[in-house]
Amino acid sequence: MATEKQLASGARGMVVTNHPLASAAGAEMLAAGGNAIDAGVAALFALTVVEPMMVGLLGGGMMHLRLPDGTHTVLDGLSTVPAAGRADMYRPVSQDWPAALETEGRENALGARAVAVPGNLLAWCEALRRHGRLPLAEVMQPAIRLAAGGFRVTPYLSECIAEVAADLALDPAIAALLLPDGTPLAPGARLVQAEAAETLRLIAEQGPGALHGGPIGAAVAAHVARLGGVLAEADFHDARLVERAPVRGTYRGIEVVGPPPPSSGGVHVVQMLNILEGFDLRALGFGTPETCHLIAEALKIAFADRAAATADPAFVDVPVARLLSKSYAVERRALIDRGRARDWQAGVAAGESPNTTHLTVADAEGHILCATHTINSLFGARFLVPGTGLVPNNYMALFDPRSGHALSIAPGKRITTSQAPLIALHDGQPMVALGLPGGLRIFGSAMQALIALIDHGMSLQEAVEAPRIWTQGQALEVEAGIPEATRAALAAMGHAVTPLPHIGGGMAAIRFHADGRLEGAGCWRADGTAIGLGGGLARAGARFWPDAARS
Repeated sequence: MATEKQLASGARGMVVTNHPLASAAGAEMLAAGGNAIDAGVAALFALTVVEPMMVGLLGGGMMHLRLPDGTHTVLDGLSTVPAAGRADMYRPVSQDWPAALETEGRENALGARAVAVPGNLLAWCEALRRHGRLPLAEVMQPAIRLAAGGFRVTPYLSECIAEVAADLALDPAIAALLLPDGTPLAPGARLVQAEAAETLRLIAEQGPGALHGGPIGAAVAAHVARLGGVLAEADFHDARLVERAPVRGTYRGIEVVGPPPPSSGGVHVVQMLNILEGFDLRALGFGTPETCHLIAEALKIAFADRAAATADPAFVDVPVARLLSKSYAVERRALIDRGRARDWQAGVAAGESPNTTHLTVADAEGHILCATHTINSLFGARFLVPGTGLVPNNYMALFDPRSGHALSIAPGKRITTSQAPLIALHDGQPMVALGLPGGLRIFGSAMQALIALIDHGMSLQEAVEAPRIWTQGQALEVEAGIPEATRAALAAMGHAVTPLPHIGGGMAAIRFHADGRLEGAGCWRADGTAIGLGGGLARAGARFWPDAARS
């Protein structure tokens, strides 16, 4: 398969993010003697500057770490409902799912009442404290430099600004930054964020306490309150990072390790792979009607179960063991009609924005950082907190505004996400680490990349760029790379086929080879860039002796 981008290769380390300057920030840390944790955190801080539409200090996410001793852990920095949040705080426009997620006045998605308690900074700083090698102030320098000195706007960022310009224009502070003279910043324009630079400098000096219990959090809470939101200063002080054990499953002998609830990514990727393991996808071929139909049915099964039972495990009893079991997959697989699409209901008791960022980083020592973080929608709640340069999240849009449901609003409840930072192992050793942004389309896209690698023998770059399909039970979205004949056959099977330019966001992936070589692949669906480090320090005892050479 022809690809738009090329792999990067290196033995000392690899950084793959959705912006070249963020990848460069991570590579700078590796070159300075840091490890993959230092590099990943530096890249995340840099992304808050160069991808302000996707991620920020006032957002949330999940970080999957593998350490040199082979242990895996997940740092859950997802956002939570403020203490003043209530199940009936919004008025849904409909009682029917998924239209019920929309509320009158868009209050759960736009403006101050949409803001949940952030957790990104807690996760980033804790990962660095536990497993990094460099001090926070050094790791943050690239981000501070980019904010203070500015950077050139990419066409991707410019198009994102234009897409939501009408909402951005409602807030004077963010409009002044991104819509000078009333028009979106053009590609090539220099974006300087002086206030954000000062905020980053204060965090570099004081640590996460500057936001969680310090002056930055106080400023954000005060501004949100002035605008009618429920986020309070005490919410910042009381915010807590949660460390979680990952979920695990196998697919054709490959172990797949991913994040647990409240992320649906790990659980439902394993669930779908368990179902698909009973079919010979290699023989059926990539992009064929038969393969696409089976993937679509597996997606619909997973989404039926996700809507019923996947939520914050502190509030909802999530049947993880059943969802992960091979026996449950056998039950569900037996109900698939191989020639016809069908509607699926949950087999267990009881909408998310695509605008996120993902990065994957690894080093020669065995550290892997695979992380997905976001402010939810493009530019989050679409306003700027004056004096801080920070854009708040609009994570409240992910909760069900109706009472009595798995995703209903409750104080302190964590959002449910489709984030899927995955690490796959062969014989206990890392084979590939990958993830992507894309909201509800994340875990289905991550699953398809694994199938492309394992069943169809694609290269890493091919798997990252390969055309995707997606459905949660309504339309079957297909990318342009899916052949027209396949689309027609799927329609004949009863799928409501909807062609789209792309599904999900830019995947960032690293493949691990037995000889220590690391391959990195970025995706055409974003400004994805892979930077690998080779070479190293001079051989011990090497010197430069020009006088000896002359004599």
